[in-house]
Amino acid sequence: MATLDRALTLSPARPQPRRRRPWPLLGLGALVVAIVVLPLGYLLLRSLEAGPDAWAALLRPRTITVLAGSAALALSTAALATLVALPVAWLTVATDLPLRRFWAVVTLLPLAIPTYISGFAMVAAFGPRGLLQRLLAPLGVERLPEIYGFGGALFTLTLCCYPYVLLTVRGALRRCDPAMEEAARSMGDTPLTAFFRVLLPQLRPAIAVGALLVALYSLSDFGAVSLLQFDSFTRAIYMQYRGSFDRSGAALLALLLVLLTLALLALEHVLRGRPSMSRTTCAVPRPRRLIALGWWRWPATLYCAALSILGAGVPLGVLVYWLVRGLANGQELVSLWRAAGHSLLAAALAAALAVASALPVALLAVRYPGRLSRLIERGAYLGYALPGIVVALALVFFGANFAPALYQTLPMLLVGYTVRFLPQAAGSVRTSLQQLNPRVEEAARSLGRGPLAVLGTITTPLLAPGILAGAALVFLTTIKELPTTLLLSPSGFPTLATLVWGSAAEAMFARAAAPALLLLLLSAMAMALVVAQERTAAS
Repeated sequence: MATLDRALTLSPARPQPRRRRPWPLLGLGALVVAIVVLPLGYLLLRSLEAGPDAWAALLRPRTITVLAGSAALALSTAALATLVALPVAWLTVATDLPLRRFWAVVTLLPLAIPTYISGFAMVAAFGPRGLLQRLLAPLGVERLPEIYGFGGALFTLTLCCYPYVLLTVRGALRRCDPAMEEAARSMGDTPLTAFFRVLLPQLRPAIAVGALLVALYSLSDFGAVSLLQFDSFTRAIYMQYRGSFDRSGAALLALLLVLLTLALLALEHVLRGRPSMSRTTCAVPRPRRLIALGWWRWPATLYCAALSILGAGVPLGVLVYWLVRGLANGQELVSLWRAAGHSLLAAALAAALAVASALPVALLAVRYPGRLSRLIERGAYLGYALPGIVVALALVFFGANFAPALYQTLPMLLVGYTVRFLPQAAGSVRTSLQQLNPRVEEAARSLGRGPLAVLGTITTPLLAPGILAGAALVFLTTIKELPTTLLLSPSGFPTLATLVWGSAAEAMFARAAAPALLLLLLSAMAMALVVAQERTAAS
């Protein structure tokens, strides 16, 4: 007993030497944060140099209209995606839906499809002269209604983004204890009544988080809104940058978009922190007795099938159709392989750079906790609040004025990717590092190895699963990224994303089909790797 008391008394003192942060590690973390903060800082400086005309443009009716339209699109997409995803989450978790596990996977497939590919597919399928119009032509239908504008953008973004709500709500449903639902049903409530009275209040935090993720994604989207010709803020910034010699106006618009994004993030923080919304009965999950749908199983199956067809089947079908048609007409694929090589190279280098940048940040946060470490960690996550077009625009300004040797080079493109997707790598590495027992590293240091040797021979190999998962996630998002690639890619450096966007913007659908399908294949492979790493970590 005395030995146990002595061990408990001495145990708090053991981590003390690890709190003395190594200066090289601290310097690397500070450098990473400085690079991440650079876009926002430079936008502020550039905005201060703007003339009166640029500031007056912010108050023009046109600017206010575009701002209101972007906000309306983001909120409408979040609301509609919630309405679409909520029934699917309930059906695939709590009911005896036929092929329940199959629909649980298929309804998530839109996550692997970039929004600009979905936008291209919707225009090619449902546009005024799309595939649907051709099928209906024998019936006398000469032209379908316009799909462009707010309605088309809302429809497309909802199909692309509803999996974010589906993932958060389905995870919360699995953690919920069904005892309260069973009690409500034993008192006479129908399954639908019990859902609205008992289960829905417990799911409110998850719904709020998923809806806000959809709103953030919709607010920063560029590809789908551009192809569907909706005047969003990201499109206005891009047009201002391309069509004006005074880039200060574009910087001001970019700062306004950052403020909108930060406002949504602040709203998410407020909603998460409210006790009334976080108090649920989801702490102790236990097996759920599936609800029998009866004859409702067939409308429910039809709903899941229709959603899967619109979200994933239509884009894949349109791409295959135009690929076959293009090959039949002699469409060459020579440039495709060059663009694919560029995409793979940029995505692989960005994944490696993001993981390397995330490692010192995660080490400071986990192994050397403190105010300075928390500040560095939060600074590294700032890029998550910056839309891609804002990051790209800031780095263009910086490169053209202060680092012309880096302007429109591959290193500058990699910096843009790292700023945008560093939080994905940092989160994965941090989680793995938290699960690693620090005594293994302490034992290596006690044998005379230095910090760098311990990091290279002990810590990094043990973190391999988390590093691979973070790298795969960064690879997945990088290879699909459009605005950052458009503005920062070197001259003569086509990628699959830029080929798809350029061809689709000119309505050259046959030319866009092959790179789009190859991009989907690479995205699906990266997503499979992410899922495999998550299953390995869970087991």
